[in-house]
Amino acid sequence: MKPGVRSRGSTSLLVLAHLRCGDTYARLAAGFRIGIATAYRYIREAVDLLAALAPTLEQAMETVRKKAYVILDGTVLPIDRIAADRPYYSGKKKYHGMNVQVLADPAGRLIWVSDALPGAVHDLTAARAHGIPAALTTEDIKCWADKAYQGAGPAIRVPIRGKHLRGWRRRHNRDHAKIRSLGERVMAILKSWRLLRKLRCSTTRITAAVRAVVALELTT
Repeated sequence: MKPGVRSRGSTSLLVLAHLRCGDTYARLAAGFRIGIATAYRYIREAVDLLAALAPTLEQAMETVRKKAYVILDGTVLPIDRIAADRPYYSGKKKYHGMNVQVLADPAGRLIWVSDALPGAVHDLTAARAHGIPAALTTEDIKCWADKAYQGAGPAIRVPIRGKHLRGWRRRHNRDHAKIRSLGERVMAILKSWRLLRKLRCSTTRITAAVRAVVALELTT
């Protein structure tokens, strides 16, 4: 019997090894005893199938309506790019990456992740590009977010601006931070998938990779 990936189970292991462990196509091809082109084809096809299962923002709103509120946050996923690729350089993070917006529920569970935009895109600009403030406002859903979303609209609550706040303003920001901290759990969950810690694929494939991870997380 020839070695290689022939069964659905073997293909699943191949894809999980790629997404969870971040193994390269060359390493996966050697480990599964198949050609690099074959490994690439199997992974690409499976990732696209999984990505199609991840919820759209409209579908996510159906889940959000059942929650008391949601938490919005953004992160920049590191990518393998050179200094010349300015659109992908995040001035905030000081590295090249792709900006994704994330919605979490009050318990810090993942609800939705946006498509990926170049890392130079500000969180507020990205949120507006994806239609997040408009969707939350339309559905009258309360949302907590950090100061990067200042001016996003009435549905999104941000901390009070200022460095030396006192009294109720200081307490407000402290309580606000406690609520937002639950959203950090989602970021930790996403980055437990090692592929997302350093993406080396084409930037045109990153959205599919992220959505594939989201689909797997929401089905477990």
